[in-house]
Amino acid sequence: MMITPIHRFRDIERKPEYLQPDKCVPPPSHSSLGTMWFIRDGCGIACAVVTWMLVFYADFVVLLVMLVPSRDYIYSVINGILFNMLAFLALASHFRAMLSDPGAVPKGNATKEFIESLQLKPGQVVYKCPKCCSIKPDRAHHCSVCKRCIRKMDHHCPWVNNCVGENNQKYFVLFTMYIALISMHALIMVGFHFLYCFEEDWTKCSSFSPPTTVILLILLCFEALLFLIFTSVMFGTQVHSICTDETGIERLKNQTPTWEKVSSWEGMKLAFGGDFSL
Repeated sequence: MMITPIHRFRDIERKPEYLQPDKCVPPPSHSSLGTMWFIRDGCGIACAVVTWMLVFYADFVVLLVMLVPSRDYIYSVINGILFNMLAFLALASHFRAMLSDPGAVPKGNATKEFIESLQLKPGQVVYKCPKCCSIKPDRAHHCSVCKRCIRKMDHHCPWVNNCVGENNQKYFVLFTMYIALISMHALIMVGFHFLYCFEEDWTKCSSFSPPTTVILLILLCFEALLFLIFTSVMFGTQVHSICTDETGIERLKNQTPTWEKVSSWEGMKLAFGGDFSL
């Protein structure tokens, strides 16, 4: 919980009675809370399912259309292992980004008891979110999809059906990086496979008929190119946000920093928890 004396044009109240704590429903006890975080949003769930289906489609084309029919056993084994390893890491990162609490502020904690427990000094102020009835920490923003205030919220991403915030930005960055890598890998393999098929007989370079092979490869090429561009841009903007210690929302609102910015390296350590593993 961060308290700041700086007025930033929000609804600010300095005393518990002005915050209308009686209108807030106290948050449930920790014993009644589930351990899994999942947003029940139809659009987000559909996008998440489509993401997994696209990765499985790419794996299907890479393995059964390009690698299995190949006569070069070493080429097939190395590229098959590499592609599936990156695909697994991408889906694992997506799973963690989707089911991790992004940094939600306890809902309905703007109660009289909690406000009095802060022991505010004269001149100190707290921010109350009128939508989720929570005491809003500094740099937290309300998400209309998650229906919660999220600490250091960058944006809500339907592809992971979750907000990207303080606690799960690491997994989102890894997800975009792995998707960009498998997209680039797939594009390279599609290029080599087309050259191989042009030099050889099309009926021998794939287990499928030539028209089916061409359609599957073109669809994979389009998918890989599209997601290579998209995830590369997202990866770059996320790394830039971490290094500049400024979230996407703060950058869009052109907010004047009221917090002490950290260095790029410190920002990376804070986002990744001191390591870069899952």
